Amino acid sequence: MAKITLDNLAHSYLPNPASEEDYALKELNHDWEDGAAYALLGASGCGKSTLLNIISGLLQPSQGRILFDGQDVTHAPTAERNIAQVFQFPVVYDTMTVRDNLAFPLRNRGREESYVAERVQEIARMIGMEDVLNKKARGLTADAKQKISLGRGMVRKDVNALLFDEPLTVIDPHMKWELRTQLKKLHHDFGHTMIYVTHDQTEALTFADKVVVMYDGRVVQIGTPEELFERPEHTFVGYFIGSPGMNVIPAKIDGTRAYIEGSPIDLGCGYDALEGKLEIGVRPEYATLSQDEGLPVTIRRIEDAGRHKIIRAEFFGHDINIIAGEDDPVSADMNRVRFDPAHVNVYANDWRVPGRAA
Repeated sequence: MAKITLDNLAHSYLPNPASEEDYALKELNHDWEDGAAYALLGASGCGKSTLLNIISGLLQPSQGRILFDGQDVTHAPTAERNIAQVFQFPVVYDTMTVRDNLAFPLRNRGREESYVAERVQEIARMIGMEDVLNKKARGLTADAKQKISLGRGMVRKDVNALLFDEPLTVIDPHMKWELRTQLKKLHHDFGHTMIYVTHDQTEALTFADKVVVMYDGRVVQIGTPEELFERPEHTFVGYFIGSPGMNVIPAKIDGTRAYIEGSPIDLGCGYDALEGKLEIGVRPEYATLSQDEGLPVTIRRIEDAGRHKIIRAEFFGHDINIIAGEDDPVSADMNRVRFDPAHVNVYANDWRVPGRAA
């Protein structure tokens, strides 16, 4: 297990980067706690895999350092970093049995065969492959092979970190839930530092203690699932987390009120004069249909999602999503929407602005 420090870290795939836009991974300075489980979350191309490969040693950064427990490993080869990495697509030895695939990392380090056998049996039980331990990997399905890759990553107890690069892409949906549960149990039992790359918010929020949200090569927020939901520090976080994501609407901010197309919205805090692109952000969960107060909206459609309804509305060309309970009334004369002031976030140039007591 290790505390991972990213010190002035950045990377460009160009030989002579001239500006910040030339960097796939923009400058990072972060400490990741020893023994914590992190998820790297973001859209494709945002820099997640680049960062993971720098941590693992598969990629040398253009600038900065990476430290494990204070030791500079920036130029250390992967083998010296004592990490285990599981990739998006399965990497297995086809000519070996499942048992020998799982045992390989332990035998490679000279562990006693009695320990190897015990540990392999334990991991096989975790990934549901006890009945195929003596089968060659060559004849197995892609998702079975990926389970072997996961098992091989988890079989060692002494690693500094376990790194997962979208490991459940080829796994069927039911097994995804099972394996995520097993990964969380593994973390709870052994306290490995874990970093899990994904573009799936459900995977990230159910796996990690803290989620690292990346956008355009930059870490825009590190927080618990609750923090990401309640206080998105960047409009991308609000948009990317949640289904549907946060309503982000251009606004004029004046003290304790926001004005959208001239209509006032109460804010839970007060704000000094702000400059730049100003917006408010409100989760659909904190928007409510009303007959007589709030913004006048046009209801476009209502989607029944089982436990709740998603109401798609429009106000002067701005899309507004509202989540209502399954039993909440929705009638033709409910054509206004009001926002809970305590849950209205204010953004300047996409970054959240803390308010002062109103």
